[in-house]
Amino acid sequence: MTVDPFVLLVSRLQFAMTAFFHFVFVPLTLGLSTLSAIMLTLHYATGKEIYRDMAKFWAKLFAINFALGVATGLVHEFEFGMNWSVYSRFMGDIFGAPLAIEALLAFFMESTFMGVFLFGWDRVPKSVHLLAAWLSSIGSNLSALWILIANGWMQHPVGAKVEMAVAGKRAVLADWWAVVFNPVADVKFWHTTTAGMILSAIFVLSISAYHLLKKQHVEFFKKSAYIALIFGLIASVGEVVIGDIHAHEVAKTQPTKLAAMEALWESKSNANILLAVWADQEAQKNIVEIPLPIPGLLSLLAAHDFNAKIPGAKELQEKFQAQFGDGNYIPPVNFMFWAFHIMVYLGFFFVVLFIWGLAKYKDLENATTFLKVALYSLPLPYIACWLGWAVAEVGRQPWIVYPPVDDYGKILMPELGLKTAQAVSPLTSIEVIITYVLFALTFTGLAIADFYLLAKFATKGPEKEAELY
Repeated sequence: MTVDPFVLLVSRLQFAMTAFFHFVFVPLTLGLSTLSAIMLTLHYATGKEIYRDMAKFWAKLFAINFALGVATGLVHEFEFGMNWSVYSRFMGDIFGAPLAIEALLAFFMESTFMGVFLFGWDRVPKSVHLLAAWLSSIGSNLSALWILIANGWMQHPVGAKVEMAVAGKRAVLADWWAVVFNPVADVKFWHTTTAGMILSAIFVLSISAYHLLKKQHVEFFKKSAYIALIFGLIASVGEVVIGDIHAHEVAKTQPTKLAAMEALWESKSNANILLAVWADQEAQKNIVEIPLPIPGLLSLLAAHDFNAKIPGAKELQEKFQAQFGDGNYIPPVNFMFWAFHIMVYLGFFFVVLFIWGLAKYKDLENATTFLKVALYSLPLPYIACWLGWAVAEVGRQPWIVYPPVDDYGKILMPELGLKTAQAVSPLTSIEVIITYVLFALTFTGLAIADFYLLAKFATKGPEKEAELY
C-alpha cells in the first residue's frame, strides 16, 4: 500500500497532539488521588478536622482534572481505528485485551469509588468512605497499568506469533502472561505512575507555596506541603532507581533508541555518558560533545558492566537495513538526546527541591526563596512527563511495533515488526486535516477549562474561614 506522506505526517501529529493533551490530565490524576486518600486516612486516624478539609480540598481539584481528562482518553482510543486501521488489524488480537480490561475493570472501579469518595461524606460509614478513597486511587493506577501493558507490547512485542489473514499478516496472542509480565511494560508502569506522584507532590507544594507566600491558611497549607514533601521525596528518589532499571531495559530491547538518547554513533566498550551534545545526523557524528568525566558509566547503566560493549547507531543502522531493507532506523538524535537528558536533569532537581523543602519545614511560611522556587516549579514536572512520553514514542520510530530485540541488538522475530508508515489508514488529506483541527480546538478548550478551574479553586483555598487555620 502506497501511503501519502502528508497523510502519514498529519496522522502522526494528530496522535501526538492527543497524547500531549491527554498527558496534561493523566499524571495529576494518578498522584493526587493517592494524596487525597492519605489525607483522608490521617483524618480518620487522628480525628482532626484539618485533615478532613485537606482531603476535601485536594479531592475537588482531583475530580476537576479527572472529568476533563476523560474526553482526551476516549478520542485517543478512537484514533486507533480512525487513523491507524492497518495497525489495529495487525495487533488488535493483543492490543484490545488490556484496553478492554482497563475500561471494564479499572476505569469503572476508579469512577464508581470516586463517586462514593466525593459524595459520601457523612452519608456512608467511615470505613466504607476510606475504602472508596483508596479503591479510587488504586483504580486510577490500574488504568495506567493496563494501558501501559498495551503500549509496552508496541515497544517490545512478546507472547505473540504472526499469522496470515485475508487482510495480511496479524499478530496473534500466544502467551497472555508473557504480555502481562512484559518487563518493558512493567517498568514503564512504575516509571509513569511514579512520575505522576512527583507531579502531584509539586502541584500540592506549589499551591501551598502560593498561599504561604500570602500568609493565607498557614496551618492548612503548611501541613499540605509537609505531606507533599515527604510523598514527593519518596517518589523522586524511587524514580531515579526506576529510571535506571528502565534504561537497562531500553538498552536490551530498543538499542536504536538508546543510541539516539546518548548520541552514540560508534559501538564502544567502556562507553561514557555525555552531558551535552549537538549532532550532525546526516554525517553521523557529533559536532559538540561535553562528556561526564566518569569512564564507562553508560556501559554500567545500560548493561551493569563498566566494560560492556554498547552498539552505536552506525552499526545498528547497518544491521536493521540488512534485515528490513533501506530506510532510516535511527530516531532524531538531537531531539532524543535533549528530551531524555532534560527529563533526567529535572528528575534530580525534584529530589533537591523536596530535600530543601523538608530542611526548611519548621519555618516554611517564612522561607520566601524556597516558596518562590516551589511556586514557579509547577510547570517543570509537566514538562518532564511530556519529554518522557516523547522519548518513548519518538524513540521507537520508524516502528509503530518495534521488532523483538534482545542481547543489545540481536533481532529475534523480525516478522513482528510493523513500521509506522505501513500502519496508517487510507485517508484523504482533507479528512485528516478536518479531524486534526477539530480535535486541536476541542482539546485546547478542555485544557484552558482545566487550568482555569484548577486555578480558580486552588487560589480560593479551603472552604472554611482563614482564621480556623
